Amino acid sequence: MASRQKTLVLILVTVFVAGSGEALHTGVGGNANGQGDVSLAGCTCHSEEPDNSVTVILDGVPFHYSPETAYEMELQLIGGPEANLESYTGGFSMRVSIGSLGPSEGFEDLVQNWEDDPATLTHTDAGSRTSDRSWTFSWISPAEGSGTVNFMVAGNSVNGDMAPSSLDRWNRLTTSFDEGDDDGRTRTVFSGNGDITPPAPAEDHTDLHHMGAKLLAHWLGLLGFGAVMLVILFCGLFLRYGFSRHYEGRSNLLRLRIKHLRRGDQL
Repeated sequence: MASRQKTLVLILVTVFVAGSGEALHTGVGGNANGQGDVSLAGCTCHSEEPDNSVTVILDGVPFHYSPETAYEMELQLIGGPEANLESYTGGFSMRVSIGSLGPSEGFEDLVQNWEDDPATLTHTDAGSRTSDRSWTFSWISPAEGSGTVNFMVAGNSVNGDMAPSSLDRWNRLTTSFDEGDDDGRTRTVFSGNGDITPPAPAEDHTDLHHMGAKLLAHWLGLLGFGAVMLVILFCGLFLRYGFSRHYEGRSNLLRLRIKHLRRGDQL
């Protein structure tokens, strides 16, 4: 009897842990860990402290925002455990102080508002399976006079075993910018050690037929250089042999003039 009770308790604990682990791949937000909003507190169920081996990158951030304007940005996580592309790769929790967040067009299945709160954003089940751990979203700025906006992001890079553990790595990012004159320029902000290995090029050479204007300029330069060299060579040969009295191939006119000079009978 005692053995059956132990077995039942073990099964219940296993189901609870698995359920807790799998719940994160459908999104996370709010006070999920009992330590405050997860976008600020971080993914402490995986590890107590953030890890700078995970670089959180926010791209497309304006220097200043115009009121009631949509801004498209991209969030990406680089680093952490190697992604298991057959399972889950990562997730995030985001909160803004003002304005509203939402998925960009075409990315509705990857990101969602946490509990329908427009000030928050997190991944979906499909969004937790992205191969490059990146998500594109839109931020709509508030009305005029709203002041500074603060972005708070916690990003979790996971190994795909569907269970929170110290094998996963997470980091957080906070950034802010003010209302003002938006000139269209954007910037990229990140947190982490910045140890980012660029992807290898798809090809190690460029087909000459696809170089376009660069190839045309290259060949025009070579043709110009060749023309200059030909002119220099022609001038050198002309100066060397055209006026030489010892060159057997000189013209009859030159031969006659030289004869007159030798005789001294010119006027």
